[in-house]
Amino acid sequence: MPDRPEPRLDPRLHAYREDLADARLAGRVEARRWSEGRPAQVAAGIVALHRRPEPAAPLDSQLLSGETLRVFETRAGWSWVQNEADGYTGYCRSACLSAEVRAPTHRVVALSTPVFPEPTIKAPSSERLSFWGSLAAVGERGRFLERAEGGWIFAGHLAETGWREPDRIATAERFLGLPYIWGGRSGLGVDCSGLIQLSFAAAGRAVPRDSDQQAASEAVGRALPLDAVPERGDLVFWKGHVALALGEGAVLNATAFPLMTVIEPLAKLHARACQDSPDGVVALRRPE
Repeated sequence: MPDRPEPRLDPRLHAYREDLADARLAGRVEARRWSEGRPAQVAAGIVALHRRPEPAAPLDSQLLSGETLRVFETRAGWSWVQNEADGYTGYCRSACLSAEVRAPTHRVVALSTPVFPEPTIKAPSSERLSFWGSLAAVGERGRFLERAEGGWIFAGHLAETGWREPDRIATAERFLGLPYIWGGRSGLGVDCSGLIQLSFAAAGRAVPRDSDQQAASEAVGRALPLDAVPERGDLVFWKGHVALALGEGAVLNATAFPLMTVIEPLAKLHARACQDSPDGVVALRRPE
């Protein structure tokens, strides 16, 4: 019996193209050149991760300050990278990265926080850091911490890196009313799976980036029968969408329908999802 071909690797989680690929994939994919990659760190607040090295290319995800990456190629102001936090690959502006990787000391625990050029709220701010972004503090003055890359952050919006919020629902509720952004995973706006990923991250659990990956991942929780009644804290998946069950027939989700994060009846969301895909609910998971 002939060998079955290996399933195609997910290009969202594996860096490979016809001309160049991650050297760790040698023997699994074909490429003309290989790259060991070099370490780098996100040195800006919220960085777009595009599908192609073009400003108008689709936004697939976002990188947050302090996240560490592997850079496989840099060309014409763009870098092809893989985020070590969730394995996601894509293209970002090279100017937003630092070759120096610093161990973070603090995380942002406000939804977003401004970076001030001086340790005063009266100084003009042109950059924001997102919830769950991190930084290395190198100085302190009054109520502000100085960031290694430069700039001052209000200390009340930060916590030491060991900080956790075990209540995933409480974290998700903080995003209510924020805009839905395709590819968003920041305190300025999220998509459905970005909201889930950040809520789990704050509780100390790493989960995949996209909803189909989350639906298939035991890191999210144990699978339930599709006809089970969702309980508070369960995750309900449709094709291309995920929502957090609140119990009593309600769910919390970031949705493109009102273009924001909302609480709504599960039955209403289910009917809307079935209009897009007749499969209905494709997975239910219960975090332990």
